Amino acid sequence: MKNKISAYWACQIGGWGFYILIYMLFYFTIRTKPHPDFFAELYADAVVGLTVTHTMRFFIRKTRQLNFDLKKQIIAMFLTTILFAFVFGAIITLIGDALQWEAAEMKGLSFTNKVIRVAFWYFLFLMIWNLIYFAYHFVEKTRKEQIDKMRLESMIKDLELKTIKSHINPHFIFNALNSIRALVDEDPERARTAITELSNILRSSMYAEKLETTPLEKELDIVKDYLALEHIRFEDRLRVEYDIDEDTLDQPVPPMMLQTLVENAIKHGVSKQVDGGLIRIISDFKDDHHELIVRNTGKINGISNADGFGLTSTQNRLKLMFGDKAKFEIKDLRDNVVEAKITMPVLQM
Repeated sequence: MKNKISAYWACQIGGWGFYILIYMLFYFTIRTKPHPDFFAELYADAVVGLTVTHTMRFFIRKTRQLNFDLKKQIIAMFLTTILFAFVFGAIITLIGDALQWEAAEMKGLSFTNKVIRVAFWYFLFLMIWNLIYFAYHFVEKTRKEQIDKMRLESMIKDLELKTIKSHINPHFIFNALNSIRALVDEDPERARTAITELSNILRSSMYAEKLETTPLEKELDIVKDYLALEHIRFEDRLRVEYDIDEDTLDQPVPPMMLQTLVENAIKHGVSKQVDGGLIRIISDFKDDHHELIVRNTGKINGISNADGFGLTSTQNRLKLMFGDKAKFEIKDLRDNVVEAKITMPVLQM
């Protein structure tokens, strides 16, 4: 606050000091005859001007004009300038009459007419003052709002990304641990492999909080570990197919997003089928975009189930990261198949 006040007073004193210097320059260079009261009138103008503008600033702040929208600010600035121009004119006229500083063109005029003529002259100066004052605060307010908005968006983005990326269904972990426990005596080698797969998934989930994107190839490795663990539980009821364009393997994708879609495909699709079902993962380029598709046996069965497929979280995450350049859609296809498709811009690592 002190810095703002200091800057304000520096501008006030500097501005009215410049006003005095300009008039002195005109007086010494283009005057036609001496004016005995010139300096007294000039200093009086500057002192009254500084006092009136400072009072006007207090009035502007008191009436909260700086909080108005732009249109109302312009109207308020114009009306305030008129009001204080008449105040300025009245004070100068009173001082001039009291000290008999009456210009030749003012002789014979009534007090009211003198005030009007003087107010019209000082209206120009006060309008310039207000234009600078309002413009400065408008720019500062806009800049501050933009900075605050960017900070808020950044905080929201970090919070939401961390929340979404750190999500792993705890039921999956419990199921995986139970499956591994069942393998310990039956197939120790497979149990050790399963522990490694689970460790890879948990490690990737932790690292995902630090990454904005990861190569699709690494994301697929995690998905394969996840599906391998689920295969222990579902056995032949879970079938998996991959249709991956090799050129997309190095394409950056949001970490854990594909894994989330596959997890939901099993939870809301395959697991609800008596005979199990198929998970088909597709990655390809189409129309300068990267398409990532997960198809699974099942049906959406309404919007509430669609939310369970990760619709809301996936949409929010894509919007935060790519804006309108990416989209997510989920729909029923024929033959009891659900398709979840992510369309993202092609990125460079």
